[in-house]
Amino acid sequence: MTQRTGYVAIVGRPNVGKSTLLNRILGQKLSITSRKPQTTRHQILGIKTENDVQVVYVDTPGIHKINDKAINRYMNKAATTAVKDVDLIILMIDRLRWTDEDEMALQAVKSQRAPAILVVNKVDFIREKEELLPFLEEVSKKHTFDQVIPVSAKTGHNVERLESLIESYMPESGYFYPEDQITDRTSRFLAAELVREKIMRQLGDELPYSMTVEVEEFIHSGELIEISALILVERASQKRIVIGDGGYRIKQIGIEARKDMEILFDCKVMLKLWVKVKANWSDDERALRSLGYDDRLS
Repeated sequence: MTQRTGYVAIVGRPNVGKSTLLNRILGQKLSITSRKPQTTRHQILGIKTENDVQVVYVDTPGIHKINDKAINRYMNKAATTAVKDVDLIILMIDRLRWTDEDEMALQAVKSQRAPAILVVNKVDFIREKEELLPFLEEVSKKHTFDQVIPVSAKTGHNVERLESLIESYMPESGYFYPEDQITDRTSRFLAAELVREKIMRQLGDELPYSMTVEVEEFIHSGELIEISALILVERASQKRIVIGDGGYRIKQIGIEARKDMEILFDCKVMLKLWVKVKANWSDDERALRSLGYDDRLS
């Protein structure tokens, strides 16, 4: 059979479920998730090869109106550049809502010639199902979408149908990546993201976005991976929050991150975490570059 391969960008405002959809499609956790907006900060490739079709998904940060810090500008740029030169764009929205940030994401879609599918996520939360059809008809008028599909990325409802549709848009081409590869990101990057996810999930309300994680040491020796990670915050008060009373919080973050790492890397992991104050790192372009926040957008 002829091989087909292509790129698919998944875009939308924060917290609509883009990373959850990618993880569902891949059948494993690649992109980190939390209930806090702007959990995803980078473009992340997720690669699925099946039935002579390789689809390279580009998960993106949520497009948002806040643009006052360098990291916000970076995230918006990461999202809007992802739609360039792809074979298909998925614009994802959250059930019965259309916001100004959805409109911003739509403008990014309209700026490209690639076909677009509108995916309406979290339909499992809609109590009055008869409200869905009028909403789908209303949003379908906003752009000449090739398809409008309601899904639940969390439960998997309609995701197989979406995948079949996506595959139909992939052009004839040899594979871009080996069949067993699921991402182009390094293990070091994925480890840092897992630590950041646990912090976001445990401390999202107390420590919104003034935190990042840098893996300083990643040593894979036989059946053990030794990882040393640095958690950067902007103020001393945030450092105390991350550490917690008697070190309880950072210990819990480490336990949960290590469990996910051992599943992801299929290997025993020894994880050491430190917390360091680096004032205003999120609004310092040089600091962002040193932390890998512009590695793909130049």
